[in-house]
Amino acid sequence: MRFMRRITAAWRFFKRPRVFDSTLVAVLVIGASIGLYSTWRDGYPDVAKGAGLFIICTFPLLLRRNRPITVAAIETVADVFGMTADILPSNSLTSMIAFYSVGRYTPGRTAALTAAGVSVVYGVATALTRPLAGSWIGGMIYPLIIVGIGQFVRMRAELRERGQREAAESAVRAERRRIARELHDVVAHHISVINVLVGGARATLPPSEDVALDALAGAERTARQALAEMRQLLYVLRADDPVRTGGVLTTDGLVRVEGGADAATGVGAARLPALVQEAETAGLPASLTVTGEPVTLPAAVDHAVYRIVQEALTNTRKHAAGARASVRLAYEGEAVEVEVIDDGLPTPGGRTAAAPGFGLDGMAERVALCGGLLRTGPRLEGGFVVHARIPLERT
Repeated sequence: MRFMRRITAAWRFFKRPRVFDSTLVAVLVIGASIGLYSTWRDGYPDVAKGAGLFIICTFPLLLRRNRPITVAAIETVADVFGMTADILPSNSLTSMIAFYSVGRYTPGRTAALTAAGVSVVYGVATALTRPLAGSWIGGMIYPLIIVGIGQFVRMRAELRERGQREAAESAVRAERRRIARELHDVVAHHISVINVLVGGARATLPPSEDVALDALAGAERTARQALAEMRQLLYVLRADDPVRTGGVLTTDGLVRVEGGADAATGVGAARLPALVQEAETAGLPASLTVTGEPVTLPAAVDHAVYRIVQEALTNTRKHAAGARASVRLAYEGEAVEVEVIDDGLPTPGGRTAAAPGFGLDGMAERVALCGGLLRTGPRLEGGFVVHARIPLERT
């Protein structure tokens, strides 16, 4: 393991542009220098001249990322000079690296124009120095192929970077949606309770208590204003959410939703009795029934059950004045069911007529994160029902 970590660290070090290019030039220069010495010693001056020209053409490669077109022009001139002076039999390795760099580090149109110009130069130079039939065709195709390979690698890198960027943006959007859900579930619920309690206290005071009445009326206005401002904040947080619920509405009124797990924790089914008691304190008659053998729920399911009941009771208190609510929590072998039913009629501008908010959407999202089924809507016998079934084996 330590050996592999060292290899990985060394590879990351050599992948740095300056380190990689410097190492590449050093290796090429050392190899060419050895060849220059050997050929000159053995009496091959023409080959030694080619090695010397190769060494000279190697150093511009240090600029191949920042000045790819300039480097390609230098290598093209050097190759043409070597071929016309009969020093090089064909184009060199340094020109190949330079043309690849043009495709890799230059935008498509500029790379294409550069490749076309270099192709013409190589075609003419090959036709003049190698008077074989059709030899100029190979000279013209060579730069086009190398630049094309560089462009292909560039496109793959851009697609990979785009995918990483989109994944990061998707993670940011998911976090914003999670924050929006938590804001609505926690803040809106408690502010609504405060508003109801303040309104009830103001209604019980005698008319002679002007100071207290004014203070309570101001508190009610402040609570309503806080709810309105928070809703505007939620619209901003969720402005770029293309799909609110992440589910599909079927013909029988069920929303089939799938997803992963919610990382939010801190509340759960164990606090449902306290939540129902809190709703009764705020003026909503409510009851809780638990069936089945209680089991320890996964964190995401536990959190979703609490938030569904909390949101449903809040909606009943806001939109169905005078209603009674019943909460049922059923533990089954492979799933857990939670149901909240009220028997009231919606108030004017209530659930059936109000502008769509985030409460039911938040429920659907939470059930989606656990891979369950959600059904919400009016009951035939009157009132409203929120029913969720969440499988335990999929969480």
